[in-house]
Amino acid sequence: MIAAVRTGQSRVLVVHGEPGVGKSALLAYAERAATGVQGLRAVGVESEVELAFATLHQLCAPLLDRLGDLPAPQRDALETVFGTRAGPPPERFLVGLAVLSLLSAASEKSPLLCVVDDAQWMDRASAQVLGFVARRLLAESVALVFGTRQRPRDLLGLPELEVTGLSDADAYALLDSVTHALLDRHVRERFVSEAQGNPLALLELPRGLTVTQMAGGFGLLHDETLPGRIEQSFLARIEGLPEETRLLLLIAAAEPTGDPALVWGAAERLGIVPATALASGTDGLAEFDARVVFRHPLVRSAVYGAARPKDRRAVHLALAEVTDPQADPDRRAWHLASAVTMPDEIVATELERSAERARARGGLATAAAFLQRSVALTADAGRRAERALGGADAALWAGDLDAARELADIADRDAQAEFQRVRAHLVRSHVTFASGFNNEAPPMLLAAARRLEPFDPGLARETYLVAWGSASFGAANRDSLVAISRAMRDLPVPAGAPSTLDLVIRGYALLITDGRAAALPTLREALAALTDLPLRDVLKWGWAACGLTGLLWEDRIMPEVPARAVEEVRAAGALSELPIYLHAWGIPVVLTGDFATAEAIVAQADAATAATGVPMTQHTRLLLTAMRGRQSEAVPLIAATTEEASASGQLNGVASAQRAAALLYNGLADHERAFSAAQANFQSANVLSSQWALPELVEAAARVGDVAAALAALDELTDAAEPCDTDWAQGILTRCRALLSDDDTADALYREAIERLGRTLLRPELARAHLLYGEWLRRSGRRVEARTHLRTAYEAFTSIGMEAFAERARRELLATGETVRKRRNETAVSEELTAQERQIALLVRDGLSNPEVGARLFISPRTVEWHLRKIFVKLGISSRRQLPDALPRGESDAAPG
Repeated sequence: MIAAVRTGQSRVLVVHGEPGVGKSALLAYAERAATGVQGLRAVGVESEVELAFATLHQLCAPLLDRLGDLPAPQRDALETVFGTRAGPPPERFLVGLAVLSLLSAASEKSPLLCVVDDAQWMDRASAQVLGFVARRLLAESVALVFGTRQRPRDLLGLPELEVTGLSDADAYALLDSVTHALLDRHVRERFVSEAQGNPLALLELPRGLTVTQMAGGFGLLHDETLPGRIEQSFLARIEGLPEETRLLLLIAAAEPTGDPALVWGAAERLGIVPATALASGTDGLAEFDARVVFRHPLVRSAVYGAARPKDRRAVHLALAEVTDPQADPDRRAWHLASAVTMPDEIVATELERSAERARARGGLATAAAFLQRSVALTADAGRRAERALGGADAALWAGDLDAARELADIADRDAQAEFQRVRAHLVRSHVTFASGFNNEAPPMLLAAARRLEPFDPGLARETYLVAWGSASFGAANRDSLVAISRAMRDLPVPAGAPSTLDLVIRGYALLITDGRAAALPTLREALAALTDLPLRDVLKWGWAACGLTGLLWEDRIMPEVPARAVEEVRAAGALSELPIYLHAWGIPVVLTGDFATAEAIVAQADAATAATGVPMTQHTRLLLTAMRGRQSEAVPLIAATTEEASASGQLNGVASAQRAAALLYNGLADHERAFSAAQANFQSANVLSSQWALPELVEAAARVGDVAAALAALDELTDAAEPCDTDWAQGILTRCRALLSDDDTADALYREAIERLGRTLLRPELARAHLLYGEWLRRSGRRVEARTHLRTAYEAFTSIGMEAFAERARRELLATGETVRKRRNETAVSEELTAQERQIALLVRDGLSNPEVGARLFISPRTVEWHLRKIFVKLGISSRRQLPDALPRGESDAAPG
């Protein structure tokens, strides 16, 4: 591992095994062996497991002078979580990207070895960030090594090494080195068998036994587990120490930083004289020097666990008294909390303040833990309910749904006011919604919104919109959506000019209760207001408004709204919101036929989804793959998406897969399958996307001869498109009408469709209009005219990369008697590049720097450079300046933001 890092590669290793098996010894060996390599070290401490970013701060502290080299959002994120600046809490994914960049920058000077021992005691925020970093190291000359008893969930899946103990021969050698009595062969075998190769056990089990006990093997007659036996050995040694020494060890065990000044200060408050306490030593259990270090983590836990509760409380109180309230207020508050058993408002208030500081640093799980303890120390029921609500909110945003539900239940039980009970219900509703799209969340959110109205009308309206979104995108039945829409329609009209939220709510409500024509004026006002939506609203409910442009058939605005949201969300570091906005942006980009940019967006969405763990149906990839018409790629993707979305109750994902299938099979001229998929799509699609199934259904039904189904679909499409006087809406509607018209009117309708779609950005739809018109002309015996439109369609499909439709147009051209050779998509990115290389090449081609590319794809700048070297070789170029020539833009190619 160290050799690889010296050659410019990165390595990650999780070293795990039982206590005492030698993990720390191996990590210490690695540090000694890594000559010429920079070293960073951190140790997880059980008592700090609730302090956000504590382990990360230990590890990164030597590099903080390099923060100025990071991009501003990343620098701000680290400064905020480390408490050196005030600001909004950054998302942990942005913090992870910042740490990745920091380690990458530090490794440019010399290779870097980062060691985290006792990783099972890392705080959750640090574990999440370091797990994020570990999965993205590639070409940074960084080794990241964890030593742990159990693998934390955030480190699962990383390369690992299980330490299983010594061989029998080595075990005998080690045992002989620490025993002075001549042991019977059977007793030696018993010792080695009991120790199971654990070096610490071999060192500790013989300790304290008399020669007789050892020689006869009587000292081994215990039934505890091996770690318990080792700890019992430590306990026996602890009990043999003077009381003052034991108390000094307890202070050291309760003070996680190993700071002698704090230990001596607390000892003085408890009347302990260090010289006296250490006069006879500590029997090798701990060293008191520049740092206080225990021989093994089991010693710390044994000392702390064996102490009397009153002694532990006294030690924590003394440590709180000597901890600087300005420099380290949170650790002081935690010591105070451990020093009391009865309700204590002063300590509860300190914990509440610590929770606010943790929240400001982005340590939401830590904030929830502080508030949970604060709740336990609060006597007043009203205050207890308020603190429980704060903790429930923090736990919800931290993703700890069980803790959120438990704290909400406490708040509901202790609430002294209706508003507190309503907020508790709101948290439970969001917990249900966060558990996945389901039938339970919409009615719960609706009830919460209604109860909120008298207390917080703004929050109530946001909740109504979230309820509507959960009902329209999830598995809720239509009755639930209608009930929510009626409630939104009946909301009182606010004084003054309506806000964007008011307009979206009113428009969506009218769409369901009164129909599209009645909703259109309000929806148009809402869309105009959406172009300047504040970031807070983007994060709170903006996702629910993403469907407005599609409802209004506004092709020119459709990419603009989510593209701006992507930039705002990314700049704010709200990366968990990023996948949904990237997909909202990717869909209209695909519809314009700009496949290269769409593919870059898909790559960014995949990277964001992998980084954040936020599950998302791959809507953009589905549409892109179906439009390309590569059956071998599209069919497995459609099947997998259908299975996954069905299992999780995400009907929107099922509908997206069905729509992709209908589009794919229409392109392949397999209209029977297209008809089946389009019918299923229209029946299952939500109100925001049902209209997209209709053009596919009309075409497929017309081609299979099911006129009744085609006319029924056309009626639905007319209701959806006719009120919207845009070229997109009218062009699609006219094209579909032409499919079902007689010869006297079809010609004029096809020409009108081509004219209208020619004024949109939707190159694929225009090409399809030419194709259908050309097919109709050929069947009408007008071959010369047919060739013109079929040739136009074929060239457009080929340049876009719509292979199935291009082949369909080519076959039609052949049927007219024209000779046509298959052409390769001229704007296609080189097939030599991998998917990630292709995205990096496109982003660099469009002028992004290595740090900017890394931020979008969640990799380090050095990894970007590593990929670029491979890209240059594959494309036969030598610099990034040559990329525009090697990867020319398509007609509508635009830089993916």
